[in-house]
Amino acid sequence: MSWLPLLVLIWPAWLSRTPEPLSPIWRRRSLIVLIGVLTLRYLLWRVSASMNLSTPLSTTLSLLLLAAEGWLLLSGMVPLVLAWRRFPDRRPAMHQLREQWQHSSWTPTVDILVPTYGEPINVLERTLIGCCHQTYPHTQVWVLDDSGRQEVKALASQHGCAYVHRPVRACAKAGNLNHGLRRCRGELVAVFDADFIPQSTFLENSIGFLLDPKVGLLQTPQTFINADPVMRNLGMERWLLSDEESFYRWIEPVRDGWGAVVCAGTAFLARRSALDSVGGFVEKAISEDFVTGINLRRKGWSLLYLQQKLSAGLAAETMADFVRQRQRWASGTLQSLRLPEGPLRGGGLTTWQRVAYLEGVVHWINNLPRLVLMLMPLSYGLLGTVPILISAGDAVGLLLPLWATLLMGVGWLNRGSRTAFLSELTGWVLTVPLTVTVLANLMGRLGGFKVTPKHQRRDRGSWSVQLSLPLLALLALNLFNLRGLLQPQSALDSATFDGRPLGLVWAVLNLLSLVIALRACWDPPSRDPSPWQAIDSMAWLQDAGGHRHACTLKAISESGAELQLHAKTTPLVASTTLCWCKEVPPLPVQLEMASGLGLAVRWGPLSALERKQLIRWLFCRPNCWRDRMAPPEWKALAVLLARLFTAPSRRPFQRCLMQQASLTDSGGPVG
Repeated sequence: MSWLPLLVLIWPAWLSRTPEPLSPIWRRRSLIVLIGVLTLRYLLWRVSASMNLSTPLSTTLSLLLLAAEGWLLLSGMVPLVLAWRRFPDRRPAMHQLREQWQHSSWTPTVDILVPTYGEPINVLERTLIGCCHQTYPHTQVWVLDDSGRQEVKALASQHGCAYVHRPVRACAKAGNLNHGLRRCRGELVAVFDADFIPQSTFLENSIGFLLDPKVGLLQTPQTFINADPVMRNLGMERWLLSDEESFYRWIEPVRDGWGAVVCAGTAFLARRSALDSVGGFVEKAISEDFVTGINLRRKGWSLLYLQQKLSAGLAAETMADFVRQRQRWASGTLQSLRLPEGPLRGGGLTTWQRVAYLEGVVHWINNLPRLVLMLMPLSYGLLGTVPILISAGDAVGLLLPLWATLLMGVGWLNRGSRTAFLSELTGWVLTVPLTVTVLANLMGRLGGFKVTPKHQRRDRGSWSVQLSLPLLALLALNLFNLRGLLQPQSALDSATFDGRPLGLVWAVLNLLSLVIALRACWDPPSRDPSPWQAIDSMAWLQDAGGHRHACTLKAISESGAELQLHAKTTPLVASTTLCWCKEVPPLPVQLEMASGLGLAVRWGPLSALERKQLIRWLFCRPNCWRDRMAPPEWKALAVLLARLFTAPSRRPFQRCLMQQASLTDSGGPVG
C-alpha cells in the first residue's frame, strides 16, 4: 500500500485535469473512496500494531485513545457515505416553479407567524417590516407575543399585524406557535423567529415548490447579518465562515437527497394541512423544529430544501450566549432519542433516513471523544506513559496521508463552506461545555428553552469566567506536560523518548488551540450593536447648494455609513445628504470621523418612513445575501496567528463587517 501517499499528493491535480465526462458526483465519490480506504488502513494498523499494552495504565490509555479515534473517524465517514448519493440543487428550479405557479389559478392565503419573547423592539421591527412587505399580497402577519408587552402590541398595530398573547405561557416556542395556529386559517404557514428578516420575495420564490400536494414543508437556509462571536472576537470575519454555513450548504443538501431534510425552526414555509395532520409542533420537545420535521416525514409528507438565502437573522452576540445556544441545540437533539416522534422510534422512516437524522445526534456526542483527544497528550509528560506506539515511518506512511487527504478534501467536499484544520482549532471553546451537556443528557438532565439575548450594548469588554476557567486549567496542565516532554533523554524511559516527537507536535497543537479558544472568549465592547454590512457601490454626497460629490459606499448600517471620497471636498455641513440607490431617498448625515479621503458618518434624524425604507434596503431586497467561499486555509491560519495577541479595533474604518452583494443585483445605484 506504499502507493497511497503518492495518490494523496496527486489526487487534487488529477481532479483538476480529468476530462469533462467525469461528473462532479464521480469526483466526489472518488474522494470518498480514497478517504474510506485511508481510514480503514489506518484503523487496521492502530488495532494491530500501535497499542501499548506494557502496563495496566498504558493499556487503559491506549484503549481509550483507540476508542476515541475510531469513533471520530468512523462517525466522520457517515456523512460521506450519505453524500455518495446524488443530492438535488433546487435553485435552478426556483424561477421555473415560480413562473409555473404564477400562471396557475392557485393563490393560497399565507399566515406569517412571528413568535417573540422579550426581543428588543428594534430587532422585532426589522422582522415585521420584512414580513409585511412581501411581494405576494395574500398574507397576514401574526405577532405571537409570549411576553405580553404593550410596546409589542403597539408595534404590531403600527405595521398592520395581528397581535396574539396567550394567557398561560407553556411549552415555550412550540406552545406559542400552536396557540397561533389555532387562531389563523391560512392554507400555508411561514415561520420567522423575531430576529429573522425575510427578503421581499421570500414567498414568491417558495410557494411554487408546494404546487406538489405531497410537499408538506420547504426549508431555506439561515444566514446572519452579524458575525458570530468566534469570528468577531478573533477579528476573523473576513477569513472564517459561521458554523451554520457548513450545515446549510453541505449537510442539508445531502439529507435532502435521502428525503431527510431537517426543519430548522425559522425561514420555512409549511402546508397547514401537513401541520394539522401531526397535531402541530411537538410541544414536549426542546428542539420542536427538528422533531416536528421528523414527524411530518413519518406521516408521509415530503420535506424539501431550497439552498437559496431568502432571509437573514442575528447570530448570538457574546461567547457565553453562543455556547448556551449550542448547548440548547445539543440538548434538544439528544432529547429526541427519547421521544416517540424522534428518529429512533416508530415507523414511516427508511433506514437511511434514520441514519441521516441520527448523524445529527452523533455530531453532538462527538464532543466526548474530542475531549479525550484534548486530554490524551497529557499522558506523555505528566504520566510518563505513551498511549500509542508510532514510529516516524508509521507517521509518514499512515497518519500523514489520512490527515493530508482530510485537510485538502474537506473544504472541497463541503462546497467551500468550512475549513478542516482551522474550524477544529476555533471549535475548542465549545468542546468542554458541550461535553458537559452531553453527559448531563445521558443522565436524564435536560436543559430548558431560553431565548438568546440579541442587540446588546456593551460599554466594556468582558470574559466569560464559566468558559475560561476550564480552558485555563487545561492550558496549565498542557504547559506542565510540555515541560515534562522537554526533559533530557536520560530523564525519560525509552518508550516515552521514542514517542516524544508525536507528543511534542500534539502538545503544541493543543496549546495553540487552547490559546485560540481563550482569546475567543474575550467579548470586546459593543457601543453600537447595529450590524454593519460591507458593500462597494457608487454614492453621492449632496450639500445644501445642490453640489454633488462622488464617493464609494464601503460600509453601511442602521446607524450610519462609511465612504471613500473620490476627491477632497469641503467639510460636511448640517444639511448634507447621502444618496446611493433608488429605493431609499437621500438621507441626512453627520460627520463622525474623517481619515484622508475616508468619511465615517452617522445618520441625522430620520422619519419613520425613511427608517423603514433604509431597513427594507439593508435586509429585505432580493439577492442581498450570497454564498461566500472559505478563503485558503493557510492564509486564514497565518492571519489568525498574527491577530492572536492583538484585540481587533472596532472604531470607524475598522468595524466588524459582514459582506453583502453588490448593488447591481438589486437595480444598481442611482445616477
